[in-house]
Formats: sequence, structure tokens, C-alpha cells
Amino acid sequence: MFPFLLFVSLSSFFSGILNSNNKFAAAAAAPIILNIILILSLILSYKLNLNFAKQLSYGVTLAGLLQLIFLLFVTLKFYKPTLTFKLKPDSKVKFFFKKLLPSIFSSGVTQINILIGTIIASFEAGAVSYLYYADRIYQINLAIAGIAVGTVSLPVLSKAFKEKNLKKLSNIQSKSFELSLLLSIPASFGLIFASNEIVNALFGYGSFSTENVKLTADALKYFGYGVPAFALVKILSNFFFARDNTKTPFYISIGIVIANISISISFFSSLGFIIIPIATSISTWLGVLIYIYLLNRRKSLMLRVELIPNFLKILLSSIIMSSILVMTLKKYASYLDYSYSYKAIYLISIVGFAGIIYLLSCYLLGVLKIKNYKTN
Repeated sequence: MFPFLLFVSLSSFFSGILNSNNKFAAAAAAPIILNIILILSLILSYKLNLNFAKQLSYGVTLAGLLQLIFLLFVTLKFYKPTLTFKLKPDSKVKFFFKKLLPSIFSSGVTQINILIGTIIASFEAGAVSYLYYADRIYQINLAIAGIAVGTVSLPVLSKAFKEKNLKKLSNIQSKSFELSLLLSIPASFGLIFASNEIVNALFGYGSFSTENVKLTADALKYFGYGVPAFALVKILSNFFFARDNTKTPFYISIGIVIANISISISFFSSLGFIIIPIATSISTWLGVLIYIYLLNRRKSLMLRVELIPNFLKILLSSIIMSSILVMTLKKYASYLDYSYSYKAIYLISIVGFAGIIYLLSCYLLGVLKIKNYKTN
């Protein structure tokens, strides 16, 4: 799989070019290629009785190459790359690398926390697997509420700052903050109240026992408390990145990681692996508070007043959704039991129903309006 690193790095480069031109669809759709190739690899391995691990490994590298070709083809409409070699880099290249290293660390703080947590959890049997499965679930919410919103907002934030358009800057900050909360708060509530049912429906088969389900669900629940923080860290760091300030997010990220390690190590012997998701959530919320404090002190946080009533409306809608979710889960508990074969279908239906209730509530309260979140 090692060649995939080369292909995915180049793919990220072309995705950056597309994002800077406000073209997000192709870059967002590229990972679909990986999923399709992996599924086809599994089917092929099953039909031809081949080694599953080897075929999946080949599939990863092939998918990386196809992703690169796809993104290169789309990028050529906006930018034609050329290769030039200079012994002495110019000022723009020097500026880029000066800002690059701190931003790498600060952008991946959540992933770094998970890596550290995994290392600590490895001292307890089975803990790494529980954290891994829980991580796979909540990362879906993070990708939508944090990474996606942050990816779209950064180019327009940077442009507004360079134009010194304070009105536009305030509008983008407020709406990206609000959209992140709109997507992450209900996800957080859902993971907290339905963690057991989610893990059971997705993984509760074969060798994955009821005890495995319970322990993974416990990890997922505590990760759920941190989902809004994981998303907001991505958004708030952009408020610094847009000003070409990568050092401050870097220092905050170091603080988050140190807090995470300190809490995890201090309580691991008494609480076991469950302290890992707890520490990750607490340290990330601490990072959010530090971001808000520093941005406010530097007068760089220009959130609009209407964000407060909109936040309360999102919270109210999430409470309504959660109440219906909990009642529905109880009513259909027998269909969500570990031994029931079609539990995943029932869970998808229940979660879909609760999601519709949430969106409808937000719409009726005037929070969910597509025009509010257009970057132009």
C-alpha cells in the first residue's frame, strides 16, 4: 500500500487547487473511487478464492492512482501544472514552507490525539479495537460538521481578510460556526443516546460479541460528547489560518495534546481504556475555549449577535429529535436486539426518521435556510 502515500499526497495538492477556485465537488467525490475499488476487490477475492488482504492492498494503491488521474483531469480546466527546478526558492515558496509545518500539526490534532490514545490503550487487551471501531463511527460526523465546513470556508475567509471586508468576514465566521453546530450537535446527541444500538447494528455479528458491543459503545458515547468540539476546532483554527497565522493554532494544538496525555495517563490505571475518549473530548473542549479566548482578545472573533438565538434553536431541535429517537429505540428494542438479523435496517429507518424531525424542526424555527450558507 505504500505507493498510495505518493498518489494521495499529489491528489491533495490538486484538491487544494480546486478548493481555492471554489470547486469542491470533485475533491469531495474522489474518495468514492477508493470505496468502489475496495468493494470490487472483496467481491473479486470471494469469487476467485484469492487472498483478501493482498487484493485489498493492491486495491488501495490502484485506487490512489485512479484518484490522482481523476483529480488531475478535473484540475486541468483551471490550472495547468508545470515542472520547474530552481536551486534557490523564491520568497513565496519560502513563505509556504514557513507556514506549512505548524499547520500540519494543528490541522491533525484530533487524529494525533487518537494516535496517542491508541498507544496508551494498547496496554489493555482489546482496547485498541474498541477505540478503532468507535473512531470510525464518529469520524463520519466530524468529516461533515468540521472538515467539510472548514474546507469550504477557508478560501472565502482568506479572500475576505485580504480584501479587508469586515462585513463579509463576520458573516462567513458566523455562518461557518453556526453550520458546524447545526451538524455536530444533533450528531453528538445521537451518538450519546444511541451508541449501543449503532455499534450493535453495524458490528454486532459473528465474532463481535455482546461484550464487545458494550465496550465499543461506551467509547463511542464519550467520543460523542466531544463531537461539537472536534468540529469547532477545525472551524476556529481557520480564523487564524485565513490571516496567515499558523503558529497560534500550532501552540494551541500542543496544549490540547499535552492535556490529553496528562488526563489519559493519570486515570488509565483506575478507569482503563475508557479514559481515552473522555480525555480526548475534554482536551478538545479545552482547546475550543482557548481558541475563543485568544480570538476574542485579538478582536478577530466577529460573530454576529443572532448566532446566540440560532444556537438555542439548534439545541431545542436537537432535544426534540433526541426525545423522539429514544422513544422510538425503546419501542422497537426487540428489532434492535443483538440476535436479530435485520437490526441495521431498523436502525437506519429510526435514525432517518429522527433526522427528518430534526431538519423539519430547524426549518420551522428558521435556522435551516440554504441561502444562509452560500459562500458567495
